Amino acid sequence: MRILLSNDDGVHSPGLVALYEGLKGMGDLEVVAPDRDHSGASNALTLNRPLTVEQHPGGFRSVDGTPTDCVHLAVNGLFREPFDRVVSGINTHANLGDDIIYSGTVAAATEGRHLGLPAIAVSLVSEGRNHFDTAARVVRMLLESTRPFVLGPRSILNVNVPDLPWEELAGFRVTRLGDRERAEGAVPMTCPRGKERYWIGAAGKGGDAGPGTDFHAVSQGYVSLTPVHIDMTRHDSLVSLRSWADSLQTSMGDGA
Repeated sequence: MRILLSNDDGVHSPGLVALYEGLKGMGDLEVVAPDRDHSGASNALTLNRPLTVEQHPGGFRSVDGTPTDCVHLAVNGLFREPFDRVVSGINTHANLGDDIIYSGTVAAATEGRHLGLPAIAVSLVSEGRNHFDTAARVVRMLLESTRPFVLGPRSILNVNVPDLPWEELAGFRVTRLGDRERAEGAVPMTCPRGKERYWIGAAGKGGDAGPGTDFHAVSQGYVSLTPVHIDMTRHDSLVSLRSWADSLQTSMGDGA
């Protein structure tokens, strides 16, 4: 098995190192990750300049681009032998609910899926204890399962692991994405030259965080497993939207 590892926290992230160490012996591991932190990069591709790849000790490679750049380049240019799957992480913070819209960790996994590979995004819901070894063990368990689960086309598995020792995990829960409350306001500051600058405010707390959600599972000590479908079409609105569009078409015909 050939596994591509990437992330959005950068090639030197302790989560990425823990993932690599935790998956040793499972097959051929290749690491291609951003040269710096690209949290919040979402699915951005770098199209306005060429990308530079640097080699690091241990065989890790870095790219001066986004997480999506890393996976795209690794699958489509850096290596002759194809990969069997992509694992992105271990992110140093949660990717719960609508975090996944912004997440570079999830984006790296979705890029793998776009390129035809099964993909997992894994995050540690960090509380400062940094049990990356627990998250790495979770990933290994998923990959070594004797009953491999196929999500189907255009889908990835989003995994969130509580920041706990392995023996304190409550188990696994299959979940849906919850939803965060509105983010906090931007934080103003003044730079040394007297110009006003702003930090993006902190993410909101879980608004839709009841039973069945990823928020709830993690809060109860469970590993959250969420199937994420990349088709963003709101299918249950298609019929009503067609009816509305038909009325517009009629109005055009009436010369209104």
